[in-house]
Amino acid sequence: MKKNYQKIALLGALVFISANIDAQIKDSVKTNQVDEVKITVGSRNKARVATDTPVPVDVINIGSQSVLSPQTDLNQILNYAAPSFTSNSTTVADGTDHVDPAQLRGLGPDQVLVLLNGKRRHTSSLVNINGSPGRGSVGTDLNAIPAFAIERLEVLRDGASAQYGSDAIAGVINVIMKKNTNAFTAAITAGAFNSKGANDHRGGWDGGKYQIDLNYGTKIGTNGFINFTGSLLSRDDTRRAKSATGDIFNAYNAIEQRALENGVNISSLFGNIASTPNQQQIINLIHQFAPKVGYFTAQQQADIQAANTITQLQNLLKGDVTENELAYRKLTRDDFNMRVGQSKLTSGQLFMNSEFDLSSSVKGYVFGGISYRDGNAAGFYRRPNVARTSTSLYPNGFLPEIASDVIDLSFAGGFKGKLGKINYDISNTFGQNTFDYTIKNTANASMIYPGKREFDAGGLSFSQNTVNADFDTKIDWLKGFNVAFGGEARFERYKITNGEEASWALYDINGRIQTPATVTSLKPTDFFGSTRPGGSQVFPGFRPANALNKGRQSVAAYVDTELDVTDKWLLSAALRYENYSDFGSTFNYKIATRYKLTDQINLRAAHSTGFRAPSLQQIYFNATATQFVGGTSFEVGTFSNDSAAARLLGIPQLKQEESTSYSTGFTAKIPQANLTFTVDGYYIKIKNRVVLTDQFSRPAGTYAAGSPEKNLQDLFDQANANAATFFANAIDTQTKGVEGVISHRGKFSEKLSLNSDLAVTVSKTNRVGEIHGSEALIKAGQINRYYSESSRIYLEEAIPRFKASLNNALEISRFNVLVRNVYFGKVTDPNPMDANGDGIISGAIINGQAVATEHPVWGGKVITDLSVGYKFSDSFRLTIGANNLFDIYPDQNLGPATVKTPALDNSGNLIYVSGAAPVDLTNQNQFVYSRNTSQFGMNGRFLFARVNLSF
Repeated sequence: MKKNYQKIALLGALVFISANIDAQIKDSVKTNQVDEVKITVGSRNKARVATDTPVPVDVINIGSQSVLSPQTDLNQILNYAAPSFTSNSTTVADGTDHVDPAQLRGLGPDQVLVLLNGKRRHTSSLVNINGSPGRGSVGTDLNAIPAFAIERLEVLRDGASAQYGSDAIAGVINVIMKKNTNAFTAAITAGAFNSKGANDHRGGWDGGKYQIDLNYGTKIGTNGFINFTGSLLSRDDTRRAKSATGDIFNAYNAIEQRALENGVNISSLFGNIASTPNQQQIINLIHQFAPKVGYFTAQQQADIQAANTITQLQNLLKGDVTENELAYRKLTRDDFNMRVGQSKLTSGQLFMNSEFDLSSSVKGYVFGGISYRDGNAAGFYRRPNVARTSTSLYPNGFLPEIASDVIDLSFAGGFKGKLGKINYDISNTFGQNTFDYTIKNTANASMIYPGKREFDAGGLSFSQNTVNADFDTKIDWLKGFNVAFGGEARFERYKITNGEEASWALYDINGRIQTPATVTSLKPTDFFGSTRPGGSQVFPGFRPANALNKGRQSVAAYVDTELDVTDKWLLSAALRYENYSDFGSTFNYKIATRYKLTDQINLRAAHSTGFRAPSLQQIYFNATATQFVGGTSFEVGTFSNDSAAARLLGIPQLKQEESTSYSTGFTAKIPQANLTFTVDGYYIKIKNRVVLTDQFSRPAGTYAAGSPEKNLQDLFDQANANAATFFANAIDTQTKGVEGVISHRGKFSEKLSLNSDLAVTVSKTNRVGEIHGSEALIKAGQINRYYSESSRIYLEEAIPRFKASLNNALEISRFNVLVRNVYFGKVTDPNPMDANGDGIISGAIINGQAVATEHPVWGGKVITDLSVGYKFSDSFRLTIGANNLFDIYPDQNLGPATVKTPALDNSGNLIYVSGAAPVDLTNQNQFVYSRNTSQFGMNGRFLFARVNLSF
């Protein structure tokens, strides 16, 4: 940690003193100082400004970001502008490739509340169930809101459930839309990655990004306005793998290829190789085409011709011939690389914000928009020498693709005015997110030839309708007493739509769905007799049994007060009661204070309780498959929280997470030096945190009646399950941290100014207390699967716990320059590995079991952004620049290593035993950088040019 501070101090000395983004990056666009901005989050006193609140509120000028910043989507703007915020694109993570998990203060993506114009924003329909930070959570899709539609962001970095309801444990992000009138503005951005790692490390350019943003506003009547924003984006994929290693082709693939070249498809002649009536024809064809494989030795050819049974040929043809066959097919190992990096994306967005007079004393407002994204991500390459690859369709194997159609719709309307001395605001806000999957360039290996290459795998949908009635008034008591109160009713609905039959079904060789009665001879196999799986490869579709339509409603009432006791002392307090139809009620409170020691120094502190209702997605998401063991069908996969399997295995109904928060800090100004300082420390404890467990398994073997293992076997059998994952309130956690900001505003002449900002955040999250587990699962020794070692890393160490940003915006006449350095601290990979090179993956005894606890740690890095803009006229501005100017990458992943892993001997002592196979975190040279951590991405230097127009 000391070295991290030294790096930041050095950066500060090089560029001058600075700070985060309390007014973040006021570059060439003229804006009000943050002190003058009246905030709408954290305080319901409409006269309160950001620097006068008892809790930290950052105001980020997005309008200025649209000029100089290399980032154009909201998640990445925040990732670089606000150190407390973390978000990165994932890769090879199914739907999560298209919805970036975003986190505040190191807590979960679903523990920060997002508002749009002060109204609750709906969450994504996607639950993150893959191996990436935020696993098991459901966040708000910030990238569904075009950044060009936003005037500013208000980031409340403090618990606020008592003020705003569920989710506001880490804080609140309020997105304020533009209100501009009588102006048409546009931004046209083109860029790409120019990096040593581009194109699978061959260098050059890839990942082209082309975006056009338009904004127009006009007046409605005397005091009203309507403002429109449109945005179009086309983004190419990036590729950061290296040449694939390992076996690709076997000898059977070689003969099969020679037959295909002569119009014969051998693999299409059988469903089950052991029972096909075409065995002799297949043997004859192999004899016919084997001589065309020129690199087979004379002995191999003779052995093949002498083989007269399928079994004999299977033994002869399983050998690896990769190098010779690559040369014959004029392919290279690069042709079998995965698509590791940024996914493909095309999107269109249209948003509107308006306000208008309904009468002389009542104003109406309407805002919202629609966002459509067409994404394409790829999975693991299916090589031709494995059973799940239909070489009758794909002789060279295939790279399956997940195409996603994401539609995000929102609409809010209301009216506000004043009755006597009471202000009122009555509104209705509707939001919906749908996520539909189409699986392309794939196959269901159990289908009869020729099968299909594209499947409708079903989809997800989440909708939310919120009705609010808010009131506030000022009472002349002491130095001013602001009282706000109101109520909320919210209606939510979650749907899973099943895919087409072929996307999920496991067929027999006659095209019928397999049942427990399906005999082995009717089950599809590859040439070597290995059973083929069902469902569309990479993402099997949702089955009819997974489809559902579930809803709930909640009502809430709150009171939120602020009292200026004296000119120096502010007290605030809030209470909120909320009742949910599915789990009951919560009552939360918040107290906060601010005291002005002098006109330039404020002390502030807050204490609150909070909660997060388990999302409908966490309660009801399920994605299961059928396996047949010993003639009996079993379900495996993720079971919903209300399923029979959850009930029988002792997984209780999900309930709300409950938090207790404390924070304290100070703000200070040195007007003579144009300096401001803020420092805040916080502590957040969360009880009953919802996690996605690892997979619980039915114990194998035979056990005595009444033993824990036998009891668990019986429970799995009653649940008709063999392996199961659940959402559960499994752990309690604590998070503590410190955030500091220093800002300098220097205006040296009418044509020369320098704004500098430095911000640092340090945080730590860890589990406290015991794991909350089912008695049946604990007694059977499966407690560690509730909250595994990898889950611990995802929660505690997979995102930077130390992060700092240094921003400098220089204006010289018509030139504008942005120099930004962001330090992303070290992260830990959740995969166990011999990180120190001693040949052992170190472990520990945890809950009576040997657990590997040694993980690679990827070091911290400084990422530099540089942009230079020139204002040719009031209507035309050109900017060129770079994100990650020096082409920095994370530390490289660890390749194959033969290691010893932890185990227990018969006496229960920790020992180390040789592993059966090498451990390879790169997956045969594909994941050159870890895909399981969130630091700053793996795409390297991005260069861009932008034209800003204003009329």
